[in-house]
Amino acid sequence: MDTKSGGKRVRARWRTQDTELTLLALPTTIWYILFCFLPMFGLIIAFKDFKIHGGFLSNVIHSEWSGFKNFEFLFKSNDAWVVIRNTLGYNAIFIVLSIAVPVTLALMIGQLHSGKAGKFYQTLMFLPYFLSWVVVSAIVWAFLSFDKGIANQFLADLGKDPVNWYMEPKYWPYFLVFMNVWKGLGYGMVVYLATISGIDSTYYEAAVIDGATKWQQARFITLPLMKLVIVMMFILAVGRIFYTDFGLFFQVPRDSNSLFNVATTIDVLVYKQLKTATVGMASASAFVQSVLGCVTILTANWIVRRIDPDSAMM
Repeated sequence: MDTKSGGKRVRARWRTQDTELTLLALPTTIWYILFCFLPMFGLIIAFKDFKIHGGFLSNVIHSEWSGFKNFEFLFKSNDAWVVIRNTLGYNAIFIVLSIAVPVTLALMIGQLHSGKAGKFYQTLMFLPYFLSWVVVSAIVWAFLSFDKGIANQFLADLGKDPVNWYMEPKYWPYFLVFMNVWKGLGYGMVVYLATISGIDSTYYEAAVIDGATKWQQARFITLPLMKLVIVMMFILAVGRIFYTDFGLFFQVPRDSNSLFNVATTIDVLVYKQLKTATVGMASASAFVQSVLGCVTILTANWIVRRIDPDSAMM
């Protein structure tokens, strides 16, 4: 590499540190090439009438081009509006709550004087993150089952009629939002707690000398120094606004037809359509989600850069 210094062209030398950093980045680079870039070749399936009659490459090459026909089922479906509304609506709520709730709890735990109590609460809140949605759906069933569910037993003790929860759509938006926040709370909180632990304690010592309260310390010291991480997490979340957690929206409601209008998202619809649709339709749906996700993350980053250039990711 050639660089200019004092009007003269100086050739930069490859140093030992460059070799070390290259070797350090090599495994990640190889992983991205193998599992992120090479599979992009499969996007061609979205524009073909994919037929299985041999090897994968042979199938792709010999399948006839179908243009944009595979995309039609996603937009011309009678349920297209409901599915897109659910996907965007739930994700908008998830983005707000996945930042507001973990940040609030991280601030509260960060103020604890007992280190053991802080670690206990962190572990307790982080535990649900490791549970699969299959296990979570079983836990939800134990609470909401019509015959033996804990919720209906509690209602019976109060002298009220039991509720068939899996047949009542009006309750499920609250259930789904709660389950998403409950399961992902620990992961988000750990990220923000790590940021708080990296803040220089001298800021707080100076604030205490000046008579600042805990709320003032959080407002004028902790939150401003956490802003970069919060904005980064927001931009990354916006990039997946057209994706949803399949396990949450399929496993937890147990694929109840009565909950279709409140629990069906793009990912769930694609899975259900695969029973009668083709591989090309599923690829077309994934392609649309990827493109729209790229557009939204670039747009969010552009807006952030216009407001605060130092907080933008690129």
